[in-house]
Amino acid sequence: MRVAEESLRLPRHVARFVLTAGSAMNQNGSALFEGVTVLFIAQVYGVDLSLTQQILAVGICVIGGTGTAGIPAGSLPFVAMILGVLGIPVEGMGLILGVDRFLDMCRTTVNVIGDLAAAVFVARGEPSGSSTLSNAARSPS
Repeated sequence: MRVAEESLRLPRHVARFVLTAGSAMNQNGSALFEGVTVLFIAQVYGVDLSLTQQILAVGICVIGGTGTAGIPAGSLPFVAMILGVLGIPVEGMGLILGVDRFLDMCRTTVNVIGDLAAAVFVARGEPSGSSTLSNAARSPS
């Protein structure tokens, strides 16, 4: 929020609303990552999940994405729990441990840049907010 308000000179009300909403929406990305990871490990181990088990896994991931999105590597214990519930070998976590930290940083970077871009877009659409944007925020590059 400091970058949005000080560096990009976005109106305070726009930055606070858009960035807060954006961080809540990014929880869906964590849920998607968890669900895809569980299904990937199941396929690697040749575990055939019924449609009901797949829906259960995705449903649990959507609920769990709320609590794990803001914690670095917070998805890992959650994925391990889902693997155990579905009868998939938890050792499969070793397949993603080596790359999870890097992917976590990449997801966070993309999410923050996307939230800031959305805040700039919303501020440009406001009649009172468009005059307060800095030249850096207006330029396409």
